Amino acid sequence: MGAASKGADRPLADQVESALTELVEAGGIKAGWKIVFGVSTSEVRGRRIGTSGAEDVAADIYEGVRRVQARVEFRALWQCCEHLNRALVAERELAERMGWTIVSAVPVRKAGGSMAAYAYRQSADPCLVEAVQADAGFDIGETLIGMHLRPVAVPVRPSVPWIGEARLTMAFSRPKLIGGERAVYRLDEAPGVGSCE
Repeated sequence: MGAASKGADRPLADQVESALTELVEAGGIKAGWKIVFGVSTSEVRGRRIGTSGAEDVAADIYEGVRRVQARVEFRALWQCCEHLNRALVAERELAERMGWTIVSAVPVRKAGGSMAAYAYRQSADPCLVEAVQADAGFDIGETLIGMHLRPVAVPVRPSVPWIGEARLTMAFSRPKLIGGERAVYRLDEAPGVGSCE
């Protein structure tokens, strides 16, 4: 499939902004919520993951995310590649407030990936954290971000499922539905007060 048929004729920042806006709307993402971003800049360029990282691609993707973040004020977390065990770039104040385990490394293109390395250098006071349970995820190039989403993940099908040459996968998390056949999940559907015995 050629780049034009995947929507790559639009600037990358615009593609990211459009798709991320769809995720924010579908998931009801609010200020302070956490979104994990997994990005293979190699895949965006039409190459195999981990082979052709590119800082200019990372900068364009970061810009698209920044545009939506300026409107919604969610917290962005940037997943590193497998060579750093898929740790995440986070602002230190957030990591400390959430009680996440901080690990020692600085992501670079060959260990961490171009996107995480770029995001780390844009942060005011960055650190890497071992794991999180985020409210939503935005995965460019099938980097496998699911380990950092809290249950229950709900897939969102983007109107254009490509960023550049990379497949886009998105999801948001919802609270678990508990109970059995008598459980009610919305107050407006709840019957009057009665016995459970």
